[in-house]
Amino acid sequence: MDQIKTFNTLKGSVKTFDELLGRTLCRAESDSDSLTLYLSDTNYVRFYHQQDCCESVYIEDICGDLNDLVGEPLLMAEEVSDEAYERDNAPEYSESHTWTFYKFATRKGYVDVRWYGTSNGYYSESVSVEFVDLNAVNE
Repeated sequence: MDQIKTFNTLKGSVKTFDELLGRTLCRAESDSDSLTLYLSDTNYVRFYHQQDCCESVYIEDICGDLNDLVGEPLLMAEEVSDEAYERDNAPEYSESHTWTFYKFATRKGYVDVRWYGTSNGYYSESVSVEFVDLNAVNE
């Protein structure tokens, strides 16, 4: 994995979601509130949501094995979102909800990360994507 970290460091940090294509992850971690894809120990992409008052956004399901994304170049990195208001299938007391899917694939396998956000309609239900390079010089 040190070779992968070195390659990604020499290639530079990613600044957009599309720049993940062709990159090789050295680690992938998740919990119910975040997903982190590591290109190196100091360069990673973090998916999360800063919770507010009347809303909730969390990872509802991960279909596939995150380890299938490690050690092989990413062939797919895609975001798909579906927003709905006051639908019959929305949970009780929810005026708005959003499904956000992140789809990743390598030669080893495919992973689909499903996020669910719900609110009263006035708060964000989106997933934040943070591109972190701890070695970058702040300007």
